[in-house]
Amino acid sequence: MKILLKPPWHVHTETVHLASEKGIMMKITFLGAAHEVTGSCTLLHACGKNILIDCGMEQGPDIYENRDIPVAPGDIDCILLTHAHIDHSGKIPLLVANGFSHSIYATGATAQLCQIMLLDSAHIQESEAAWRNRKAQRAGQTAYTPLYTAQDVHKTMELFTSCDYNHTYDVCEGIQIRFLDAGHLLGSASIEIIVTEHNITKKILFSGDVGNVDRPLIRDPSKPEYADIIIIESTYGNRLHGERKDYIGQLSAILQQTFDRGGNVVIPAFAVGRTQELLYLIHEIKDRGMVKNHTAFPVWVDSPLAVESTRIYEGDKMEYYDEKTLQWIRNGVNVLTFKGLNLSVSSEESKAINSDPRPKVIISASGMCEAGRIRHHLKHNLWRRDSSILFVGYQAEGTLGRHCMEGAKTVKIFGEEIQVNAHIEIMEGISGHADKNLLLSWLGNLKNTPDCVYVNHGDDTVCDEFADAIRETLHFHTAAPYSGSEYDLITGACLFVGNQEKIKRKTDKQQRNVGIFEALLMAGKRLISIIEKHRGGSNKDLAKFTNQINTLCNKWEK
Repeated sequence: MKILLKPPWHVHTETVHLASEKGIMMKITFLGAAHEVTGSCTLLHACGKNILIDCGMEQGPDIYENRDIPVAPGDIDCILLTHAHIDHSGKIPLLVANGFSHSIYATGATAQLCQIMLLDSAHIQESEAAWRNRKAQRAGQTAYTPLYTAQDVHKTMELFTSCDYNHTYDVCEGIQIRFLDAGHLLGSASIEIIVTEHNITKKILFSGDVGNVDRPLIRDPSKPEYADIIIIESTYGNRLHGERKDYIGQLSAILQQTFDRGGNVVIPAFAVGRTQELLYLIHEIKDRGMVKNHTAFPVWVDSPLAVESTRIYEGDKMEYYDEKTLQWIRNGVNVLTFKGLNLSVSSEESKAINSDPRPKVIISASGMCEAGRIRHHLKHNLWRRDSSILFVGYQAEGTLGRHCMEGAKTVKIFGEEIQVNAHIEIMEGISGHADKNLLLSWLGNLKNTPDCVYVNHGDDTVCDEFADAIRETLHFHTAAPYSGSEYDLITGACLFVGNQEKIKRKTDKQQRNVGIFEALLMAGKRLISIIEKHRGGSNKDLAKFTNQINTLCNKWEK
C-alpha cells in the first residue's frame, strides 16, 4: 500500500513554519481514476481557490466507490482540462447544470472536440432517458432523468477559454498555468500549475494522458524539466509496447488475410483520435497498393461523432501535427480521405453496411465495445470464421472488448449469446498511451528531484506497481492514492486515506441510480452554497427562503 500517513519527503522547517504561521493550505484531493483507469477528477485547493483538473465519466465497471467532489459546483473557481476524451471531460456539463459558471481552460483543439463529444454524450443520455421513460410510464415507475442535456452542453461551451501550448496564463491571484503537448490526442496537454502564496511557490504538474511516440498525425509528448509535485497516469505502467512496430505492415497483412477469406475487418475504435489515425494508415496502404487483388476495398466509418471529429482534424491544425503530416498537407494531400471511404451518419446507413456482401473495413465506436454502433457490427461478425475483429486500443477490465481479447468463447450482445468464431487480432504498439519505459523516460527528463510523484489512472495493481518502478528506477518519493485521498502539498502529510474497499459490480440499474443520486448530492451542495451567499440578508428574505426549504423537506420526509 502506497498511501503515506506521514510526510514522504524532506521539508525545510522554515517552509512549514511559514505555512503554519500564515495559515497557508495547499492540498490535493484525488476523486476519480484512483486505482482505476477512467473517470479522471482531481481537486486542488490553493490560494483559497478550488481548482478542478478534469471531470470525467467512468467507462467500464467501477472498482472502488468514488468520493463525491467535496465542494459545491458553484464553489469551484475554475476547471483545467487535459484533453477531450469523455473519461476526462464527460461530467463537466453536470457541474454546469448544478451551478458551476467559471472558466474552463483547455487548448483550442480540445475545446473544439469537446463541442461535439459532449453534445454526443448529451444526445445519448437524452435518448436513453426518452426510451426508459416510455417504459417507466407504462409500468407506473419513476421518471428517469439524464445527467445533463444538450442545453447544458451549450452553456458549458460558453465557459471555455482556449490556451496555446507553452504560454503562461494567470487564472487566479497567485496561480498560473501552462499547457505542454502530451502527444496523446489532438490538443491533449500536460498542465503545469504554479502556485505562489506568501513567498511559498510550488510547481504542480498533471501529466494528463501521456502519448506514445512515432504515431500518425500528432507530435511526440513534450517532456517536463521541473516540477515539485507530479500527478502521472499509469495506464500502461506495468507493460511495454515492445519494439516500434510497422503499423502499416501489420494492418495491411490483417486486411489481406481477411479479405482473401471473404470476411470483414471490424475495428472498434475511439471516434476521436484513433479513427483518424486509422484513416491515415489506410490512406497510405491504398496509396502504395499494399493489399493485392482488393485494391478497391470499401472502408466505412460508422459513427456520427467520428465523422464530425474527422472534419475538425481536417481543419487548420498546423500547430498540432507532426512534420510528416505537415509535409503531406504542404503538398496539397488530404491524408484522411481516399477512394472507397464511406461515412455513415444515419441509422439507416449504419444498418445497410452489414447487408453489403463485399469484404470491407468497418471502423465504429465505442472503442471498448461497451456501447454504440460497434455492438451491432460485432453481433453480425463475431460468429463469422472469415471475419476479423481488430483491437487497436486499450480495453478496460470487465469491458466486452477485454473479454474478446482474453479469449472468451461466447459473449452476450443485446441479450443474445454470440459465439466468438472470428479471428481476434491486436495491433501491437499503436496504443495512444506511453508504456512503462516511456513514462519513466518522461519523468526522468526532470532536472530536479520532485517532492513526490502521485500515480493514478491505472488498473488497481498497476498504480502500485508503477509507483514501485518510479521509486526503484528514479529514486523519487511516490504514492498511489485511492479515491478520497487528500494530501498536504507543503508538508506531504496524508490528511485522509481514501476508500480502499472494493465494491461489487453494479447492475445497469444500480449504475443509473448512482448517477441520479450523484446529481441529487450536487443539487444539495448547490443549495448549501446559495444559503452561505445569503448570510447577512434581510430577515424577510431569509424567513421566506427557510419556509421554502422546510416545505420541500417536509414533502420528502413523508
